[in-house]
Amino acid sequence: MRVVARPDGGSEDSLELVIDAGRRMPGRGAWLHPDLQCLELALRRKAFPRALRCARPLGENALRRELLQHAGKINSAGSVPGAARPSDADMGSGLEADGCPMSTQQ
Repeated sequence: MRVVARPDGGSEDSLELVIDAGRRMPGRGAWLHPDLQCLELALRRKAFPRALRCARPLGENALRRELLQHAGKINSAGSVPGAARPSDADMGSGLEADGCPMSTQQ
């Protein structure tokens, strides 16, 4: 899912992290797996200020709340609305996709 920083409305100096489900919000975005553990790891490593190139304080309460809401919307195929779709290169091709190893010796 794409995450962007938006003014939180309470203070001019702070920004709030929110999910950009439509992938259309202006500004720099960061990508995050739709998993609470990934969010915790990103927050612990201070990945959002680096990815968004932002020196102001970033609030994560709205992001945490939205992520929990989106977790309920994951469908049986494992995709999430607003998440990037895998390319053909990620899916595998040829013999690898069938599970047969490629070998010159038979």
